[in-house]
Amino acid sequence: MTEALHQVTILGATGSIGQSTLDVLSRHPEKFALFAVSANTHVDKMLEICQQHTPRYAVMADIASAEILSEKLGAKSQTTVLGGAAALQQIASDDEVDSVMAAIVGAVGLMPTLAAVRAGKHVLLANKEALVMAGDLFMQEVRQHNALLLPIDSEHNAIFQCLPADYPQGLKSKGVTRILLTGSGGPFRQLPLDQFDAITPEQAIAHPNWSMGPKISVDSATMMNKGLELIEACFLFDVPQQDVEIVLHPQSIIHSMVAYNDGSVLAQMGQPDMRTPIANALGWPERIVSGVEPLNLIEVSQLNFAAADEKRFPCLRLARQAIQRGGSCMAILNAANEVAVQSFLAHKIAFTRIAEIIESTMNMVESHRADNLQIILQDDQAARACATALTEQ
Repeated sequence: MTEALHQVTILGATGSIGQSTLDVLSRHPEKFALFAVSANTHVDKMLEICQQHTPRYAVMADIASAEILSEKLGAKSQTTVLGGAAALQQIASDDEVDSVMAAIVGAVGLMPTLAAVRAGKHVLLANKEALVMAGDLFMQEVRQHNALLLPIDSEHNAIFQCLPADYPQGLKSKGVTRILLTGSGGPFRQLPLDQFDAITPEQAIAHPNWSMGPKISVDSATMMNKGLELIEACFLFDVPQQDVEIVLHPQSIIHSMVAYNDGSVLAQMGQPDMRTPIANALGWPERIVSGVEPLNLIEVSQLNFAAADEKRFPCLRLARQAIQRGGSCMAILNAANEVAVQSFLAHKIAFTRIAEIIESTMNMVESHRADNLQIILQDDQAARACATALTEQ
C-alpha cells in the first residue's frame, strides 16, 4: 500500500519564496503533491505554474485576475480557479491540506495564515508580518489549535535548527543565553551617510546576496527587515528583545546563531539560497534534498562580523521601540513601513524619508492593547492613512 502524498498549499506562489518552494517540491514527487497556489494579480506567471504543476486549485486575490486566468486555462484544465480573500482562507484550511507555505508579503497575508493555523496545519511561516502585527494572538492560536509552526525566514530557520528540540519549554532552562540574528547590512552598509538622500529604488532593490522581491529588498536596504525579524524572533522563541542581538555579516553564510551558558555558540551555515530553509521545513523532522550547492568553506575563505549601527539604520531603533511600547504599536510600525516603502518605490519620497514617516506615524497614531484582531486591524488602517498623508506632504 503506497503512502498518501503530503498535500501542500502555497500562498504567494509567484513570489521568490513561492518559486523556490515549487522547485523543492518538484524534486520530491514521491513525497509531495501541490494542492493549491495563490497570487494577487500576476496572471501570466500563475498560468505558467498551473500548466507546469497542475495544482487542484489556483486562487487570485484579485477577482478580475481570477476571471482572466480561468479564461486562459480553458475548460479542460485540471485546475479550478477561484478568486477573492475568502478563497485564500479556503485553500489554507481545506481538510485535505497538510502543509501551508505562508509566503504572501505584507499585512494581507495575516488572515489566510491565521486560517491555516486555526485548521491545525503545518504552517511554514515566511510572512513575518503575521507575527509582527499580531504576535501574541497568533501564538495563542498556534497553541490552541495544535498547529505546527515552522519558520522559513533564513534567520529564524537557522535559530530553529540551532535550538534544542524541546525549546518551547523555555530557552533559559535549556541553557540559551542569547540569540544572534545576522544580517548582511544590505547594499548601503558602507555608503557615506550624506549620500543616502540620493539613493534610488533601482539601487535599493539590488541586494548583494539574496534574490528577493522589491518590497523585501528595500526593507533589507533600510534594515527594517531585520527589525521585523527581531520582533518575529521574540514571539517565535518567546524571548525578550534585549536577548536578541543583531550582527552584521556581509557574506550571508552564517544565517544566525544561538549562544549557550557553557560558552558554546551554535551557528547554521549554508549558501544564501531560500531552498535550504524551505526544504528543512517541508521535510521536518527529516532532511530532504533542496537542490542547493554544498557550501565550500575554502572558497568562502573569510567571514566578517560587525555591530549594527542604529544611526545608519534608524529602522532598527524604531523596531525595538515598537516592541517596548507593545500592543498594536508593532502593527502601526509595519503598516507605516509598507506605505513608505511603496511611496519610495514609486519615486514619491526619498530613501531617508522612509524611517522619518514610520517614526512620525508611530508618534501620531495611538496604539492600543492588542486584545483582539479587530483592534489590530483598526490601528493598522489608521497607521496607513496617517503614513499616506505624510508621504504626500
